[in-house]
Amino acid sequence: MSERVNVNSDALRHIFHNCADVVFRPLKFMDQSDLLLVYIEELTDSDKLEQIITACLLSQDVDRLKQYQMVNQLSEIVAKVLKGSTAIFVDGKPFAYVADLTDFKQRAINEPSNEANIRGPREGFTEDLKTNLSMIRRKISHPKLKFEKHQAGELTNTEFVVAYIEDEVKPELLQEVRRRLEAFQTNQLLDSGYIEEFIEDKTLSFFPQIQNTERPDTVSSSLLAGRIAIIVDGSPNALLVPMTFWAGFQAAEDHYERFLYVSAVRLLRFLLAMMSCLLPSIYVALTTFHPQMIPLAVMLSISVSREGIPFPTVIETLLMELMFEGLREAGLRLPKAIGSAVSIVGALVIGEAAVQAGFISAPIVMIVAGTGIASFAFPSYSLALPFRILRFPLLILGGFMGLYGVAIGVMFVMIHLVTLKSFGVPYLKPLTPIGQNIWKDTLLRMNKRYISALRKP
Repeated sequence: MSERVNVNSDALRHIFHNCADVVFRPLKFMDQSDLLLVYIEELTDSDKLEQIITACLLSQDVDRLKQYQMVNQLSEIVAKVLKGSTAIFVDGKPFAYVADLTDFKQRAINEPSNEANIRGPREGFTEDLKTNLSMIRRKISHPKLKFEKHQAGELTNTEFVVAYIEDEVKPELLQEVRRRLEAFQTNQLLDSGYIEEFIEDKTLSFFPQIQNTERPDTVSSSLLAGRIAIIVDGSPNALLVPMTFWAGFQAAEDHYERFLYVSAVRLLRFLLAMMSCLLPSIYVALTTFHPQMIPLAVMLSISVSREGIPFPTVIETLLMELMFEGLREAGLRLPKAIGSAVSIVGALVIGEAAVQAGFISAPIVMIVAGTGIASFAFPSYSLALPFRILRFPLLILGGFMGLYGVAIGVMFVMIHLVTLKSFGVPYLKPLTPIGQNIWKDTLLRMNKRYISALRKP
C-alpha cells in the first residue's frame, strides 16, 4: 500500500468489494488524525473492540495502536479482516494496524462419536485450528514439535498446519509432504478431505493411503512415531501420513490396555475383516460348485432350506447384501433417534418376510447378518469401506467360477496391496518388505517394557 489513505473516501469500500457484512466505523479525534475501523461484527469480540476505541479516545494518542501489527499490503489487510481481525486505518498513513479480535462461535470439546473408546482421553478435535493445535501442544510440550502454517484456496483462504517432531520424522518424508502441498492448487478448501484427494499416491485405489482421525491422542502418538499430521482450519479431522494397512486395525485404546488383551483383540479384528469380505463369496462358491467340501448334514440342511427358492444362490446373496447396505446407509442418514431403530428393525422385518415368502433361504440371512456384524469391527471407517466394496466383485467371482474365482480375486487384491505405497512407504510394511520388528505393532502389540529395553543402548 504505497499511497496514503484518506479514511473519508469510498476507496476502501471498493477494495472490500462492498461486502455487506463488513463494518466501516470512522472515529473523529480532536487534535489527531481520523481513524477508520474495518471489521466484521459477527466475527469480532465487541468488548475488546470497545476497549480499543475507549483507550484511543481518552488518550487522544494514535501511538497506542503501535502494539498491533502494521500491514502495508491491501490484499493482506483484506484477507485478515475477512478472517475476523480488525483493521485500523489512520488518515494519511500508508499502512493499517491489524488487531486480532476474533470471537468465533465454536463447538465445545467432546468425545468423537466415530472413534469412541473405553479407556483413554475423551476429547476430540473441533473446527477451530488454534484449539486443535493447543490440544496437541498440551500432550507434547517439547520445542522439537513444529507447526508449519500454510494457506490454500483462492476463494476460501483456508489455513492449515503441517505438524511433525524434529529429529523423529524422516527428512525425505517431510520434503515429499512439502512438495505435494506446494503443488496443491484449488480455489476452495473447506475440509481436510480436499487435501487428501490431491496428495494421495493412487486416487483409483479403494484402500485409503492417508489416515484421518478426530483424536488428539492418536495424532500425538503418530507424531512421536515419526509421522506427519495435516490439520485444516474448519475441519475436526486431521490427516496422518504415511498410512499402512495395519493402522486401520488399531483402535485408540490399544496403547492404554495390557498388551496381551490388545494382541488378542487385534487378531480378532483381522479375522472379522476377512470374514466381512470373503464369507458371502466362499458360501456361494461352496454351495454352488463345491458341495462335496461341506459336511453332508450341513449340505442337506441347506438343500432343504433352498427348496422353492426361485433365484440362484449368487443372485439371492447379492440381493440381500444390497438390501443390507441400503439399510445401513439409510440408518446413517436418518436422525440418530430413529436411524438405529430403522436399520435394525428393517433388517429383521425384511429378512423374516423374505424367508416366509420363499424368496430368500434362511442360511443366506445368517450369512449376510454375520458379514454385516463383522464389518462393524473395524476401528477405521475408511478402511472398512474397501472391504465392503470388494465383497461384491468377490461374490460375483465366487458365483461364476467357484473357489478358483475367489482365489483369483484375492490374488489381485494382494498384488495391489503389495505394490501400493503411501508417501514412499510400502502399504504392508513391515510385512513387505520383511523387517526386523515385524510383529511389534501390527497384528500384535509388544510389551512396552520390552520395547523400552530394546531402545536402551
